[in-house]
Amino acid sequence: MSDQPTTAVDLAWNVRNSVSKAVDVVDEYLARIDERDGEINAFNLVLTDQARERAAEIDEMISLGRDPGPLAGVPVALKDNLCTRGIPTTCSSKILADWKPPYDATVVTRLRDAGAIFVGKTNLDEFAMGSSTENSAFGPTKNPLDTSRVPGGSSGGSAAAVAANFAAVSFGSDTGGSIRQPAALCGVVGVKPTYGAVSRLGLIAFGSSLDQIGPFAHTVRDAAVALETISGHDPGDSTSIQQGPLDLSRTLDSGVEGLRVGRISDLPKGASPDVEERLEAAFDALREAGAEIVDVEMPAFNYGLTAYYLIAPAEASSNLARFDGVRFGMRTPAPDTNSMYTATRTDGFGAEVKRRIMLGTYALSAGYYDAYYGRAQKVRRLIANDFAAAYAKADVLLTPASPTVAFKLGDKASDPLAMYLCDTYTIPSNLTGDPGMSVPFGTGEHGMPVGVQILAPALKDHVMFQAAATLERHMQNHQDQNVSGS
Repeated sequence: MSDQPTTAVDLAWNVRNSVSKAVDVVDEYLARIDERDGEINAFNLVLTDQARERAAEIDEMISLGRDPGPLAGVPVALKDNLCTRGIPTTCSSKILADWKPPYDATVVTRLRDAGAIFVGKTNLDEFAMGSSTENSAFGPTKNPLDTSRVPGGSSGGSAAAVAANFAAVSFGSDTGGSIRQPAALCGVVGVKPTYGAVSRLGLIAFGSSLDQIGPFAHTVRDAAVALETISGHDPGDSTSIQQGPLDLSRTLDSGVEGLRVGRISDLPKGASPDVEERLEAAFDALREAGAEIVDVEMPAFNYGLTAYYLIAPAEASSNLARFDGVRFGMRTPAPDTNSMYTATRTDGFGAEVKRRIMLGTYALSAGYYDAYYGRAQKVRRLIANDFAAAYAKADVLLTPASPTVAFKLGDKASDPLAMYLCDTYTIPSNLTGDPGMSVPFGTGEHGMPVGVQILAPALKDHVMFQAAATLERHMQNHQDQNVSGS
């Protein structure tokens, strides 16, 4: 059994062309999970029987001459806030510990229709609130590259599942960086698409104007195929853009000749020297490939964190009001209804979720709405204006994905502000709805991965992928040279 990752594109080709059996592919991944996930804790639930049954169905379809789809036989992991019919969907919270949705998320349906095989539901910071996957009722997830360190969050389980080769592709949600930051810390590709390009139907909401679903993958091409599969209009989601699936794979080999790459001259400080060094190397690589590096100013970028931590908790306080012990989830018995609400939410929610609900409720309360939530929305508008001005000069922007490499478990757990600062560079594009992705670009301190973030204007996801593919090729060539020279 090889630990060298096979790309999802290659796995699907092999299965569709009968080079490999889907049942054998799935057994190999399940064996890897069984061998190591006790140490990593990437999964809340491993779907062993369902995965094997689905693999047998895929093999049967192929034997009958039918094409199962572009992800035929590809083992896929799903963040445990994506609804799966009849399969527990917990958001890593006690309050939903036994809840089984009566429907599938649109993304889940599209993946199944494309031939994907679900191997499990992955761990996350409770209700996607966190940057380290330490805020989980199921215990923390560990970084597969160094189990004394965090995998990032909130989609840490999904990032770890791909990094540990437990799944060829996984899916997470990104409200303020929850795909891109763990992708950077685990050394995989992670993508937040344009807001509305992927249906949110069946994603348990945290911040409805911010949330997006996207893939983790070993390669940029795998991420492109995965995102193409789940994107496109969904009439069941009122925020879904009325257009077809994203077209990303076609331009991956186009290069960046003449592309304008923006360097934000007033980017917030805080990135460690090793991360800064890799960012500069990324600018150099794109310049060598024919891109033009241009300086842009974005003063409002610095206020992204402040605005986000008013807007996101406000939306969370509204979205999480439905978890009251009446309609679904756990219930703590009490003598009257109001006492039952209080007891259920006290017992069911963890400390970080309670912190954000209280912050959001305060920001929305009478007498404070205009001073906090209303003003944060005005800052959001200023940030969008700054991005628009930057994109008038540049086709894409480059920043760090995370200020540092993966930090030690427990290092920031008692300091919420230090944890929130992990999302300094990712949050602004959630506020604007623009796409962003993290691409592995070498290593930093302690030999841990560094991710470079590529940002692009709304619906220019394909341009972002062009730049990402160029950086990936640069790293591949660099590694090949090192091997040939050794």
